[in-house]
Amino acid sequence: AYKEVEKNVDLKKVDVGQSIVLRNIFFDLNKYTLRDESEKELMRLTKLLNENPSLKIEISGHTDSRGSAAYNKELSKNRAKAVVDYLVEKGISKDRLEFAGYGEEQPINTDAEISKLKRRSAIEDAHQENRRTEFKILEN
Repeated sequence: AYKEVEKNVDLKKVDVGQSIVLRNIFFDLNKYTLRDESEKELMRLTKLLNENPSLKIEISGHTDSRGSAAYNKELSKNRAKAVVDYLVEKGISKDRLEFAGYGEEQPINTDAEISKLKRRSAIEDAHQENRRTEFKILEN
């Protein structure tokens, strides 16, 4: 049976300087080509930018600590650039977008925290959390 329900949902205001993790952006190991599974998340980000034309953001790439720091920094920069390139291809002005690769410099889980974990799956999950793409609000 059909039943109409009205529900008020409080939206959280996003402040300048705030970073949001994009949970569903995927890259293959040691690559910076966006995987097809990233499409839904990228479309949501495109929609957000289209609905908020004054919004300027920085896309940032992050890695875990495995591999050299220089390699990780370059890989993360190229991954962030791949997201920016996608957004530009979808019509978002390049003037509203910046990208940066932070490599392993801003971990969610430090190596010291990870070394205390016992289960292999927990260790992998902790490294996975560090391998992420975020966007930060620069102007609203």
